[in-house]
Amino acid sequence: MDFLKGIRVVSFNHFLLGPVGMQILGDLGADIIAIEPVEGAFQRKWGGVNSKTVDGQTMLFLLGNRNKRSLALDLKSAEGLEIAKRLTKEADVVCENFRPGVMEKLGLGYSQIAGHNPSVIFAAASGFGADGPYADKPGQDLIIQAMSGLAAITGTTESGPRPVGVSAVDHHGAALLAMGILAALFRRATTGRGCRVDVNLLSAAIDLQIESFTCFLNGPRPDSVAAQKFSGGWYFSAPYGIFPTADGHLAISLTSLDTLAEALAAPRIAEFKGADEYERREEINGLVANVLRQRSTSAWAEILTRHKIWHSPVNDYASVVRDPQVAHNQSFVTLPGATGTPITLVSHPVKYDGKSPEVRLVPQPMGAQTGEILAELGYSETEIAKLEQKGVVLRHTAQHAEAKTA
Repeated sequence: MDFLKGIRVVSFNHFLLGPVGMQILGDLGADIIAIEPVEGAFQRKWGGVNSKTVDGQTMLFLLGNRNKRSLALDLKSAEGLEIAKRLTKEADVVCENFRPGVMEKLGLGYSQIAGHNPSVIFAAASGFGADGPYADKPGQDLIIQAMSGLAAITGTTESGPRPVGVSAVDHHGAALLAMGILAALFRRATTGRGCRVDVNLLSAAIDLQIESFTCFLNGPRPDSVAAQKFSGGWYFSAPYGIFPTADGHLAISLTSLDTLAEALAAPRIAEFKGADEYERREEINGLVANVLRQRSTSAWAEILTRHKIWHSPVNDYASVVRDPQVAHNQSFVTLPGATGTPITLVSHPVKYDGKSPEVRLVPQPMGAQTGEILAELGYSETEIAKLEQKGVVLRHTAQHAEAKTA
């Protein structure tokens, strides 16, 4: 995709939110220059699942670093800082997710860069915001899930609060970061004005709960926002939720109790009317669960389909990968990695004119493009070699892999 062709993004990002947000822009054709320390960014060193790696490449690195060029740079050195400043002078976008104030101390804050590049889009991602009482606190997905209420509404009255099973706030924050940058770029195209874009994890987590919070904040408030057993959320009427079957679990969405009673051959369910659907939802859901336990998931799916009741089996990951619609949507792409070993990535989730953005560069070895980026800035080979010898920059000399979609 070439939607953002000609847009250069200088990325001072680490961990998850920032790298994934920049990957979205890279997928759309922007030239992403990912600056990382010469000793390697955090995402190259932490992989989860007992540090699971593919030829030394961590999961956290592989998930958010395609379609980027890697520049390994020592920002603690005067020469390294000068290289960074030269890059920002002509950048369309500068993005960072350090704690508030770090970029300013380096001389790379918004006002400092805008002084010589007034049309720059400066995007900053943080845990809690650029200012305020929590500005200096470290922000991390699990911490934010706990603080934002997300863990409270994900848990049940039986389990207590529970976190979502993925870094959902980081992922949503990354999408908001990309969206904010795109909006600022659009305004610049019509006015020439630069902009500072701020995204924080706490606000992203609350935005994820827009439905739940709107319900909570208007009208009578419940004593608890924890869901009851089987229920899909504190503000849903029965039977909305997930129920055990004889061999698995089944999700049942919005439907009338009369229709459900007919489908399940359980006339007792039809006796609940009106306000009962919410006020007595635990009792109703208990009846539904007792019936569903008597047959297999596939048997119930056939019956519910006949009655036009929205439902789905609860898939594990292996089932998701085998799902025919997932395969049709090409949600996963397998291609040769930078080391030659095949890697499978989650595809860009949007199609444009029926096509998904291509993977132009698989996640790259550290410093794979250091030499070419410095050459673009006007450094000679002799100068680059001296910088490398001093440890200001690091070059990866092995031939990197060009990606081809499998």
